[in-house]
Amino acid sequence: MAFGVGEWKTVAGAGYGVALLGVLAGSAFADDALKLTELSPNGADACFGRVYDAAHLKAHPKQKVARIFFYYGHDPVSRPNEEPTANSDTSYNAFIATTVRGAKAPEWAGGWCNHESEDGRTGPIHCGMECDRTLASLKVDDKGRLFLSDLQPDIYLDAGSEEELGAAEYSRQALGKDDDNFRLDPIPAATCKAEFARIDPVDPALGSPLRERLKPDQAFCYGRDYDAAHLGSHPDQLTQSIRVFRGSVELASFASGGDAANWPDGADIAVTVTTRQKSAEVTQTYSCQGEADQWRCAASAKMSDFSCDIAQKEIFLKRGVNGTMMLANPNSALAIVDLCSKAADGKTKSDDKVYRLQPMPQSACSP
Repeated sequence: MAFGVGEWKTVAGAGYGVALLGVLAGSAFADDALKLTELSPNGADACFGRVYDAAHLKAHPKQKVARIFFYYGHDPVSRPNEEPTANSDTSYNAFIATTVRGAKAPEWAGGWCNHESEDGRTGPIHCGMECDRTLASLKVDDKGRLFLSDLQPDIYLDAGSEEELGAAEYSRQALGKDDDNFRLDPIPAATCKAEFARIDPVDPALGSPLRERLKPDQAFCYGRDYDAAHLGSHPDQLTQSIRVFRGSVELASFASGGDAANWPDGADIAVTVTTRQKSAEVTQTYSCQGEADQWRCAASAKMSDFSCDIAQKEIFLKRGVNGTMMLANPNSALAIVDLCSKAADGKTKSDDKVYRLQPMPQSACSP
């Protein structure tokens, strides 16, 4: 394997499973942030939560959720990440974090909340998510307690996951039959922030985001060459050498049509690969955008013509520890094989899935 890590989660949202954080179905929802006075009478961030004791959980065996927190206000999850700074104001305004029995950390989902009425000021409060999904329905009583209902059992799963996972696995991963109709008490906003901080603790070794380290007008080169010993211990790895770079061509492309305020959206990168079977370099261009903590880069036909639509061929870049860069190839999107061949159809079957790349001098990368 190019580099062994845990499961690389390429599509985020509820952590990562539903949609990438910050990519909203419509940024107009951000304009409605902090307008629900029932939740936040003074416009400050609001937090509601409940931690269930052993007696309650024993009396409700079909309830999986042991801790639940609802946060309304400024994003408590995002950290300096790869999304363009121009999108910094289009964040979600409602967040749920739940921890099921026996789990070490919460799962979370984000959405937006509005009154279900023509004037947007009266009626039930509905919280939605991307893909027309429901996050929850809300009511606040005269004591300031939040009643949360319509919490979907698959809130942390992809749409259509029941069919994909099968009934047994879906039941294991989904919330329980009694995980709904929660009554949450108002608590300090700091308590919610501390709860959401448990989801994905910051690793200081990761350093600043790629979009800050890699400037729009500066070339870069990352790569790795695998020696005989490594390849001997990874017989299913095809990659012998790999480079990820932006050179004069990519810089000129962004300079002519890119928007630095939206960096890295629209950034072209090139990836050059040599394999065990072929000593000649094969270069493929990708067009990237920042999403959550990664660059999502779709294969481009700028280098040559293709007999298929390669827009769905995607790789993902993340910052690695100590100045390295991680590259994920989950769906046969690297030019190790013909991107239009059956061998490139579906998920990567070899050990050419995740790479840890070192910064290299620009001379080590070539078109």
